[in-house]
Amino acid sequence: MQTLPLNGPLTAFIAYTLWGLFPLYIRQIDHIPPLEIVLHRSAWSLLFVVGLLAALRRFAWLGPVLRQPRTLAPFATSALLLGANWLLYVWAVNGGRVLDASLGYFINPLVNVLLGVLVLHERPQPLQWAAVALAAAGVLWLAVGVGHVPWISLVLAASFGLYGLLRKTATLGAVEGLALETLLLAPLAFGGIAWLALQGSGHFGAPPLVDNLLLLAAGPLTAVPLLLFASAARRVSLATLGLMQYISPSIQFFLGVFLYREPFSTGRGIGFLLIWTALALYSAESWRVLRRSRLAAAA
Repeated sequence: MQTLPLNGPLTAFIAYTLWGLFPLYIRQIDHIPPLEIVLHRSAWSLLFVVGLLAALRRFAWLGPVLRQPRTLAPFATSALLLGANWLLYVWAVNGGRVLDASLGYFINPLVNVLLGVLVLHERPQPLQWAAVALAAAGVLWLAVGVGHVPWISLVLAASFGLYGLLRKTATLGAVEGLALETLLLAPLAFGGIAWLALQGSGHFGAPPLVDNLLLLAAGPLTAVPLLLFASAARRVSLATLGLMQYISPSIQFFLGVFLYREPFSTGRGIGFLLIWTALALYSAESWRVLRRSRLAAAA
């Protein structure tokens, strides 16, 4: 079984909704350093996925894969991209920059367009190119308005865009792929947790009990949406993933503005408006192209 028993769009919808709500979890442990949180995310995700593989009795793939450098190389790259994305995201949320994080995932669909063109040789329509240009203008406006390039947003968008591309073209299924990624990160994750424990600065194993339970919960809370995303990425186009990804940053945006009361100036609003307009334009054109293709296929 290479994919989860849900259709592609529904799988992506659930994944993006869970990611959109993730700041609610991160804020419960914002007193723990971001690097320590990421170490636990990786470690407990591995144990969660290994348990899932054991229940499914699906370990036969591991031996041959570990003997194939051509298979390991892309997964090592995706693992590093995933770890870097996690670290920056947790740091941004804990630092009260949920809006910066949400902007990164608003930009990501347009990064998917560029990757689709450069790597998969997809051919966007003229209006889709116009949407990319409009989003670039929005990023430039934000850079001028705040006095610096919104690097958090851009790095989050680029790292997750590249991760999605690698998972789309991966040779392993969703569960196996995440297992291999977290296995490759395991020396860093468990080594880091052990080092913090020896230094007496780690939070795991120390009171309060709720912190320990929340760190353990990082495993399933991280693995489940990633498994859903990886499964969806293999069954739907990058354009469809881009359209559905609006769910996650939209939820994060409303959390940042209305729950966490992060500052949202008029200048910043103009930048977001340009990017939202670009996304609306791109969505409408993508929907038109998809509908035309379906009609042609039906005819």
